[in-house]
Amino acid sequence: MSKPDTILKTVVYFLVAIGIIMIFSSSSPKCIQEGVNPASFAIKQFVAAIIGLFLMRFFTNFDYRRLFPLAIPFAWLVVFLLFLVKFTPLGVEVNNAKRWMSIAGFQFQPSEMAKLSTIMLLSCAFYNNTNLFDNEKITKYFLPIVLMILFIFAQPNLSMVMLLVITSIAMYICAGGSWRFLCFFIVMGIIALKLKMKKYQLGRLQIWQNPEMDPLGAGYNIIQSLIAFAVGGFTGVGYGNSKQKLFWLPECHTDFIFAVFAEEFGFIGCLFVIGLFATFMHRGFIISSNCNDMFGKLIALGITISIGMQAYINMAVSSAMIPATGVPMPFISYGNTSLIVSMCMVGILLNISKKRLRRIKNY
Repeated sequence: MSKPDTILKTVVYFLVAIGIIMIFSSSSPKCIQEGVNPASFAIKQFVAAIIGLFLMRFFTNFDYRRLFPLAIPFAWLVVFLLFLVKFTPLGVEVNNAKRWMSIAGFQFQPSEMAKLSTIMLLSCAFYNNTNLFDNEKITKYFLPIVLMILFIFAQPNLSMVMLLVITSIAMYICAGGSWRFLCFFIVMGIIALKLKMKKYQLGRLQIWQNPEMDPLGAGYNIIQSLIAFAVGGFTGVGYGNSKQKLFWLPECHTDFIFAVFAEEFGFIGCLFVIGLFATFMHRGFIISSNCNDMFGKLIALGITISIGMQAYINMAVSSAMIPATGVPMPFISYGNTSLIVSMCMVGILLNISKKRLRRIKNY
């Protein structure tokens, strides 16, 4: 059997390595303030990366076609976990959002698993046709997705809902879906969001274009993030020399880690990371286009879009191009569940790439 896509693997290794060194840089002041090891967050991310590496290798050698019968059981497992997060004491609330589950002292985020589950379900639903009104599809594939989205929305985690919807739309269109139905569902979704959005979520939209209106409140994160970009300039202030991480920029090791990276490595460093994600998406699209069957094509497409869009949404938020969403950067932001799930998804993508490696190399 052919080897997996080498370029894709190399890109992922670079991104994970950048993530660990940036988590150490951005989180060390917080760790020192709390009286713990300055490398505490980086060590946890490194352990998650090792686990993710083993799982990535496992899925690289696991025939993706065997995922088809596992899609529905896995989806209902995710739905069950999301239910436990919302309605049982196992759910952990942080910053007015109940997104994490704690079992035996170990915390993880089931909504991250929903990304892979949604991709698997839609690949099963659309591999033959894109009919949205098939009764069997509604009960077997679409119902679990709707339940996952509802539970995630109730956490609340609007950013994850947006990512799932974007991925679903892209997969539907690429599978040959109808634009007419798509436009109808988008309009209905926008109406539903406007009716159900929380006050703090509306505030993010209102303050986005003019953060100076509330510089110490809703606009604070945006302003501090832009300061980091401005200070970084063309070449950056050097690794470890960021000033914004010294308690000026909140969540600097998670949602706004790209701003700290921009401050320390400048415009050149930002171009490098953007190029890595662009290469990731390029290889993913090639793998999808060269896959022999529709099921594999859709899984590869869904994984590529999910990870790529999440990365560019995070960059856009950090640079104030779009309103704050709370989307972490794949492989780079701190988050053990996110990293492990992302590396599992990469493993599946690498397995698909093994089927047509020669054509991919000569593309």
